[in-house]
Amino acid sequence: MTAEGPERRGRRPAAVLIAGPTASGKSALALRLAEASGGAVINTDSMQVYRDLRIITARPTPDEEAQVPHLLYGTVDAAVNFSAGAYVEAAAAALAEARSAGLLPILIGGTGLYFKALTRGLSAVPPVPAEVRDAVRLRLDRDGVLALHAELARHDPEAAARLAPADRTRIARALEVVLATGRPLTDWHRQASPPLLPADEVAAVFLAPDREALYERIDSRFATMLQAGALDEVSALAERRLDPLLPAMKAHGVPALIRHLRGEIGLDEAAAIGAADTRHYAKRQFTWFRHQLPEFRWVKPEEAGALLDNVIRGRA
Repeated sequence: MTAEGPERRGRRPAAVLIAGPTASGKSALALRLAEASGGAVINTDSMQVYRDLRIITARPTPDEEAQVPHLLYGTVDAAVNFSAGAYVEAAAAALAEARSAGLLPILIGGTGLYFKALTRGLSAVPPVPAEVRDAVRLRLDRDGVLALHAELARHDPEAAARLAPADRTRIARALEVVLATGRPLTDWHRQASPPLLPADEVAAVFLAPDREALYERIDSRFATMLQAGALDEVSALAERRLDPLLPAMKAHGVPALIRHLRGEIGLDEAAAIGAADTRHYAKRQFTWFRHQLPEFRWVKPEEAGALLDNVIRGRA
């Protein structure tokens, strides 16, 4: 089902999935629904899992988290390369915890890959040995991304053709997998595990606000983050001197603010870069969900609450 599939009409969904671009009002909506329906909010955002990044990722506040159960927020250290596979494992435990307490799981976030893994299953890529990963990262720094892209084209032409030649992270990942397993990443992706949340058992919506209004909110929110202490938060992260390729080190706004802390650019420029990066990410979220998860029903944020309330209560 999307939001009101006939196959489940009149029955409470197994879970509610609320996706959408950053700053579209997902957290506030999930909190209201959880309070009204007896639910638990489960994070489905790849950056909000990191405990080091509460402010810069706009995680729910401690007061909000105290109102209803919130799961998988700030549970992972920034030094961890938290994968989609690790997320699915954690989500399975969170779903079991919510259900054992009689709570409706309400999963919210903007990470399309996580939602896709939950509703369609996850490819069974085995763990890459640390020595292979470290060797690829060393060569990435030494030889550059174009050299690794050329090597990937020899081992996995399909992945190389799909990836932009400058996409350091995904090229390194695809090369690591084929070197470690002898099989292209695309082969592994075709072997998906069963989904935790089959699409016909959940209510799934994508919040689709007006684009211009959304971009204005993104700019305003980034300024608010800085006032709330985002720079100090990023400074503490920078002091750890972690690998810049780690996901937490690439959270929107983090690289630019680290450049400011190094004296390379002013704070106003760093803020402008961070806000622009976030706007560009929001654009990609619209495109990704439209093409990758068309079963999610697109709704205006102001209409989503009533729609989901009706679905949860079996009236739609």
